[in-house]
Amino acid sequence: MPFTPFHMGPGILIKSLLQGSFSLMVFGWAQIVMDIQPLIVLLSGEGHLHGFSHTYVGASLLTVFAGLSGKYLSELGLKVLKLDFTSAINISWIVAFVSAFIGCFSHVVIDSVMHSDMRPFYPFISNNDLLGIISVSTLHKICLYSGLVGAIVFYGVSYVKQKT
Repeated sequence: MPFTPFHMGPGILIKSLLQGSFSLMVFGWAQIVMDIQPLIVLLSGEGHLHGFSHTYVGASLLTVFAGLSGKYLSELGLKVLKLDFTSAINISWIVAFVSAFIGCFSHVVIDSVMHSDMRPFYPFISNNDLLGIISVSTLHKICLYSGLVGAIVFYGVSYVKQKT
């Protein structure tokens, strides 16, 4: 299903570890960008559900788009929401692109494990060796638990920083 929140779990964990060197908002935007093509297929009934956008070639192109647009959208969102956990409203270009890259490529990996129509290495290889490597239930648990652990670590680090 497009826009699944399970993709955010690993992003929350990565944010907790990298702190200001990672933008969870750009990462989240990359998740949405990745699922625009499947959403169009679902709405129109035409096309391949996990098509070109869910290949590593497609993810590379979408990384550029998500990094460029996500930097500005995230900065605007932080200003509007007045959320500033990193002490800087400005997101550097490197942080934007690293966050978009991790977002797009992790999306392909996670979806490759659970969707039989995925061809992540297309046009070079047509098979999907990650399919079923773990159960969908286990994959969902990993995503959920990584988000919970990430939230605990993030707020734990923030609490310790505040006390020192």
